[in-house]
Amino acid sequence: MADRLRWRVALLFAGLAAGLFGALGAGLALAYQRLGAPELAGAFLEAGLLAGFAIAGLVVWAWLVFDTHGARAIEALAANLRAHAQSDLDGELEIGRAQQLGDLGPAAAAVVDRLASTRGALDDAVARETTRLSTEKGRLEAILSDVPVGVLLCSGAHQLVFYNGQAVDLLSSGTAPGLDRNLFDYLRDGPVRHAHERLVDSGEPDAAADLLCATTGEARVLAGRMRLLEAYDVAGAPGYVLTLRDVTADLDAHAKREQLLAEVFDRVRRPAANLQTVVGVMAESADMPHTERLNAAILEEVSTLVHAINELGARYDEGRTDWWPLSQTRSADLMDGLRARLESAGVVLAIEDPGLILRCDGFELVALLSELCAHVASREGCDDLCLRLIEEDGPGAAFELSWAGPPMPMGDFEEWLAAPLDVGVTGVTGRSVLFNHGTEAWPEPLGDGRSAIRVPIREARRAVRRPPPITRSVVYDFDLLAKQQVGAVADTPLADLTYVVFDSETTGLDTARDEIVQLAAVRVVNCRVVRGEQMDTLVDPGRPIPAGSTQVHGITDQMVQGAPDPADTVARFHRFAAGAVLIAHNAPFDMAFLQRHAAAQGAGFDNPVLDTVLLSAVVFGRQETHSLDALSTRLGITIPEEARHTALGDTIATAQAFLKLLPMLQARGIVTFGDVLAEVRRHGRLLEDLNS
Repeated sequence: MADRLRWRVALLFAGLAAGLFGALGAGLALAYQRLGAPELAGAFLEAGLLAGFAIAGLVVWAWLVFDTHGARAIEALAANLRAHAQSDLDGELEIGRAQQLGDLGPAAAAVVDRLASTRGALDDAVARETTRLSTEKGRLEAILSDVPVGVLLCSGAHQLVFYNGQAVDLLSSGTAPGLDRNLFDYLRDGPVRHAHERLVDSGEPDAAADLLCATTGEARVLAGRMRLLEAYDVAGAPGYVLTLRDVTADLDAHAKREQLLAEVFDRVRRPAANLQTVVGVMAESADMPHTERLNAAILEEVSTLVHAINELGARYDEGRTDWWPLSQTRSADLMDGLRARLESAGVVLAIEDPGLILRCDGFELVALLSELCAHVASREGCDDLCLRLIEEDGPGAAFELSWAGPPMPMGDFEEWLAAPLDVGVTGVTGRSVLFNHGTEAWPEPLGDGRSAIRVPIREARRAVRRPPPITRSVVYDFDLLAKQQVGAVADTPLADLTYVVFDSETTGLDTARDEIVQLAAVRVVNCRVVRGEQMDTLVDPGRPIPAGSTQVHGITDQMVQGAPDPADTVARFHRFAAGAVLIAHNAPFDMAFLQRHAAAQGAGFDNPVLDTVLLSAVVFGRQETHSLDALSTRLGITIPEEARHTALGDTIATAQAFLKLLPMLQARGIVTFGDVLAEVRRHGRLLEDLNS
């Protein structure tokens, strides 16, 4: 728009010059004819040329003055006005060259001040109205983030609209899930499509479908439940909520159990059949010779049978805990619960705890140990009770309950194990607790007048400092349910596209010889940066980082030790950016490094590319400075000093700049991706256009 104004002004002055030349020529011709003196023709011609040059100089001078102090000032003022009006900038209007326009600059500044005041009042009112909703939203997010299953919400076209942290753990296979990505990038589509079609055909809004599906990467088996949403997307297909949990380990445990049972029947059936045959022969012919050989055969089959039963029993005991839900529990928590129960019962117990993490059912184990301690304390002559948790050489540990007094008879101990435990649940005995934990317990003398009962625990490990809690945030954008499906990219509105904004730091500026040392990217979906969907990694360039480069981005050789190499990093970024429009500031530089490594792997980046340098030129004109610092200052974006010249800091600034430029482009009638390509190609002298 501004360029058109300058062209019109230039045409106006050109027309003025042409008119003056015409008037001068006509006047001289008329004067020459009236004088009727041919000898003065040379003088008239000389006077006309001198006057023409004077007119041309004056017109050019006037045009330059107006272009510099008028058209360019109007252009800068219009760009600043658009930035304040359409990008929510705060602060006073930068008048700059508009000081040459008389009262127009101060008037525009007054309008901007009034706009800012009105906008601030409106923002305050909206903030007060939405505080309660934001609080409720935060509470809902906290609840959904702690749901112990993966929760997904998808549109009717199977595009992700919502996911929680557990879903990230279930679906991640090289690339974490992202908003507006297709669900079938992570799950095999057959069972999901079939369940969705079955629910749609049923016509029952409250119907739900159970399904079993598998991930595309690690082929984990997930049990899911699908329920349709009442809202339909723009294509007329209902979206759905899908809850998922990993049953791979459960199925594997059941498969092992079934295999063990089949092997039990197979290995026991054969020696039993042989024994039956031998015993039958002996019963029919008691006086037959070779009795010793028959006895030997019987002993061999019995030995085989006993060996098979013992081996299979050991394998059954070993795998028994896989079939029962046991959790990782800190021994300190167990001991605290045990001490509380015993103190309420009046039982004094010394406890020695080395601080282990046990795989057990904490509720059942505390019930077993507390009942056992109370039973021992009630026996005559048993005092000075002590419970020790002993760390063993292998993967397990053992509880040792010792006391001063005689050992407990085995018969009494077995009788106690068979009695129900007082835990408020019927059918729970000491024997069932031991069975569920795949272990046994027995009394034994310790010497020096002390006795003990030993309860081994199969799996234990040393406890370390608690790791920081995993962030279980939810990511969502419910507006995606009403989003139009993307057709040809050139015809798609800019607001409907998904973008990946990225930046890299390198060892130098030679794209053919230098290498990446840091790469960062964020995803922009539905015109907002998606929290939690970002990539930020150091890269080992496989060569020393020059000191001059380190002074710019602060990355040293020590910092990149152990980091992924450029090829792996670019491959990861390729997956992260799949299906998105790429955005960078001075994109040809960054893309050169990506394309080089992608080509070496037989791949390539066919993503459309936008450059914020060119977008800035479209909005503010080529005459302005278009560095990231200048653009950020112009758009009111603050880049923290510690984040400048880091890949992630520059990426976030570039993303914010693009989101502020977007409404300014739309106000100029640049609505689709094709529109913006046509416009930026007019500025090809600034940077290369990377879109074929």
